[in-house]
Amino acid sequence: MKEQNPHIILKTEDLSIGYASKKAKTVVASQVNVELKKGELIGLIGANGIGKSTLLRTLTHVQKPLSGTVFINEKSILDYNPLDLAKVLSLVLTEKIASKNLSVFELIALGRQPYTNWVGNLSEQDKNIVNQAILQTNIEDLQHKKCFELSDGQLQKVMIARALAQDTDLIILDEPTSHLDMYHKAYILKLLQRLAKETGKTILFSSHEIDLAIQLCDTLIVMNAGTVVSDQPCKLIEQGVFETLFPKDLIAFDKNTGSFRVKK
Repeated sequence: MKEQNPHIILKTEDLSIGYASKKAKTVVASQVNVELKKGELIGLIGANGIGKSTLLRTLTHVQKPLSGTVFINEKSILDYNPLDLAKVLSLVLTEKIASKNLSVFELIALGRQPYTNWVGNLSEQDKNIVNQAILQTNIEDLQHKKCFELSDGQLQKVMIARALAQDTDLIILDEPTSHLDMYHKAYILKLLQRLAKETGKTILFSSHEIDLAIQLCDTLIVMNAGTVVSDQPCKLIEQGVFETLFPKDLIAFDKNTGSFRVKK
């Protein structure tokens, strides 16, 4: 049975995102008000170029908002120093890792950096947390391999394990299924769904896999032409939100199946 009032891990208040220069301000989306609850899997979806990465960069304090506030655990993200922020928020990016010569265990152990001393020595507790992350992502057979030996799908599981080892309330992933085939796209998103339920962590990911996100997510954040709406997938379907995501001349959304189809 779900909690009646689940704890809100991340909240935005009247957030406006975009880019500002001395000459002009470009607003990507405004009046963004979303709440991410404990233990939920949340998908961020929208058409290409709509601003998903801009929103993620703003939520993770990589980019400053034009206005409004991001709160993590009821505390403004501006009030966190980098070390404390790394203890509540872990980020999985699509960028290539700096050194693929690390072993899988070593890469996952980097998730413990916010907690280790300046030398970076792992305590027994750190090692136990790393091993737990390896078990949770089912990669025991990979832990002694070098990262350059891994497939894209295997490396994505390792990056998720590193985020788990960081032991934060919130994990944010930017396009975790890019470059993967259909099976591994579904595998990674099912893994994230299971981890959210088993660990109680809040997991937010951006994706182009809208059909899969509708099926698997507790909540969806939908970006569309300067507006951002957030709700349960079934409620968004009822509201007709998905029917406006793409031009109707080519793509149609079927409410009955909860999926998109190409018009004949």
